[in-house]
Amino acid sequence: MISGLVQILLFQGAGELVSNFLLPLIPGPVIGLVLLLAYLAARRRVPEDVDRVGSALVQHLGLLFVPAAVGVVLFLPQLRSNGLAVALALVVSVVLTIAVPALVLRVLARPR
Repeated sequence: MISGLVQILLFQGAGELVSNFLLPLIPGPVIGLVLLLAYLAARRRVPEDVDRVGSALVQHLGLLFVPAAVGVVLFLPQLRSNGLAVALALVVSVVLTIAVPALVLRVLARPR
């Protein structure tokens, strides 16, 4: 299991290096995930250790939301005073998150 964690962390580290030196606009973990995906696609299988670590991380994914919830509670007075702006920003971001990929899909799926 440690070798799987090391492999995942190596790809994240490689992503951070690429992000810092070549593509500063893309976050390192995103680049690392793309590199890991390319590696797994080239191998045509997921190594057992990486699968075990990935499954364990997904099972405990809810724990990653605890810091965000604590932040919401910590900044509750500011959120109350700016509630309308926060709600509007959330609604607009959700609508754009749904609409933009739909429009891109419509453009890319046009028959040629």
